[in-house]
Amino acid sequence: MNTPVKEGIGLTVGLDTPYEKAIGQVTDALKAEGFGVLTEIDVQATFKKKLDADFRRYVILGACNPTLAHRALNASLDIGMLLPCNVIVYEEGTGSVVSLVDPLSMLGMADIAGLDAVAQEARTRLERVRDALAAG
Repeated sequence: MNTPVKEGIGLTVGLDTPYEKAIGQVTDALKAEGFGVLTEIDVQATFKKKLDADFRRYVILGACNPTLAHRALNASLDIGMLLPCNVIVYEEGTGSVVSLVDPLSMLGMADIAGLDAVAQEARTRLERVRDALAAG
């Protein structure tokens, strides 16, 4: 059974889904909330290639909602340093863990007028992604 996981710096859910399938589910759930995946970093492959070090299957997805990004960048060009919204998926036993960045926490470090509403909307959308994944 899929279960929400204790939240830290992200909105996290554990899935009873194999890693590769979980990545597809995450991508689909993000798309349903208006996010596209701009980047995909295969951490396991990168560590093997650059360090000859073994690591679990772990991917960082750079997700972006163009409308929200446009609003945020209009409030502050510097906010681009915090874009896109990172989402991680990693293998845990026979299942997977998904953690989506919490935009309120991330943008909270920037005291810029006009960003609160954008961060809240992004968080609400990412919470719906987490909840859709948890529901299976």
